[in-house]
Amino acid sequence: MRPSFVFILADDLGYADLGCYGGRSGCSPVLDRMAAEGLRFTEGYANSSVCSPTRFALATGRWQHRLRGGADEPISGKMRGNPVLALPPAHPTLASLLRDAGYGTALVGKWHLGYPPHAHPLNSGYQEFFGSLSGGFDYFTHHDTAGVHDLWEGEREIHRQGYMTDLLTDRAVEFVRRAKVPFLLSLHYNAPHWPWETRGDETEARRIEKLAHTDGGSVATYQKMIHHMDEGIGKLLAVLPDPKNTIVVFTSDNGGERYSDTWPHVGKKMDLLEGGIRVPYIVRWPAMVKPGGVTAQHAITMDWVATLLEAAGAKAHPDYPLDGLSLLKVLEDPRATFARDLYWRMKHRAQRAVRSGDWKYFASEDGEFLFNLAVDSRERANYAKREPRRLAELQAKYEAWERSIPPIPADAAVNIPYTRAELAHPG
Repeated sequence: MRPSFVFILADDLGYADLGCYGGRSGCSPVLDRMAAEGLRFTEGYANSSVCSPTRFALATGRWQHRLRGGADEPISGKMRGNPVLALPPAHPTLASLLRDAGYGTALVGKWHLGYPPHAHPLNSGYQEFFGSLSGGFDYFTHHDTAGVHDLWEGEREIHRQGYMTDLLTDRAVEFVRRAKVPFLLSLHYNAPHWPWETRGDETEARRIEKLAHTDGGSVATYQKMIHHMDEGIGKLLAVLPDPKNTIVVFTSDNGGERYSDTWPHVGKKMDLLEGGIRVPYIVRWPAMVKPGGVTAQHAITMDWVATLLEAAGAKAHPDYPLDGLSLLKVLEDPRATFARDLYWRMKHRAQRAVRSGDWKYFASEDGEFLFNLAVDSRERANYAKREPRRLAELQAKYEAWERSIPPIPADAAVNIPYTRAELAHPG
């Protein structure tokens, strides 16, 4: 019998925010238990260090750079109606390929892959949609960063009272209770993305006239936001119709943010240092995945498309070959790891990076760096002068990869709410 899929995506979660990844707050008991019941990746990466490019890769299973919308860092709400910054409805997606293979499909939560009429979840394989189209929105007013109300059911704007994390949880629970198996549920929380609001902060939400990245918040608030999401995941897991044969994946769209814990890594969202791209990966599948597993397999967001398609017995479209690789054998045996190189490119600060084995090449406006992550996961010791041959090898690999994808468009935008001083960079 084919498995069902629940893919849970957090927003701006730090690598060490969860207890099972070293977090100290106790804010994630459900996810910690899910890791104990399944498999935890220690070398899982996001396709980008900012949200919408990673979401293009997650939707298509391909390098986000192959689509123009994946070049903006991230897509801004000011670009409503722009046909260029959109996931083309004709492009196959994980949802459309599974739908065509007989799966029921639903997206609950954040879309952030372009705006109608040029892009919409219902045009890209999802049969149901409940959530928001933009990149950032208030948890109570459900207004985006431009002050536009942004809560939808299908193509219809709706108004609901409540905390967004809870609204998304409730809709996800409602979907799986009535869904026929097999199904794909994409549950894309906006937590713990700013604004910094817990269930008890509705007064704070009404006070803020416009969403502000630096307005308010605290480590305690941030951790409580994670706990609200964690509680919701527990509610969802409790109502799965066939929990034994449901693959549940949890990860984040990019690395940590203002109040995140990324220890032992440095860098944050918008960085190609490890703190900006290394993310939690937890997989539970009782029918196949043994409990308590840990794997050092190098993996990246777009791999999940290949993995879930293989598990479903479905294939990619021949005209749109996948760039991601299936992790199915690793799920079955965490020791069955395979070698592969991973690549990143950002217009922001002219960043580029390669992960090859234990080594990482990183370059930015600050220069070129060579790190040995096996002994220096904080990326402090620059081996560029000590290992010139290895540096040249990774530079050549990067250049070859970059030639295989479209160049950065001249009009690609960098939309960042941070100052340079707020970001950590190697010195």
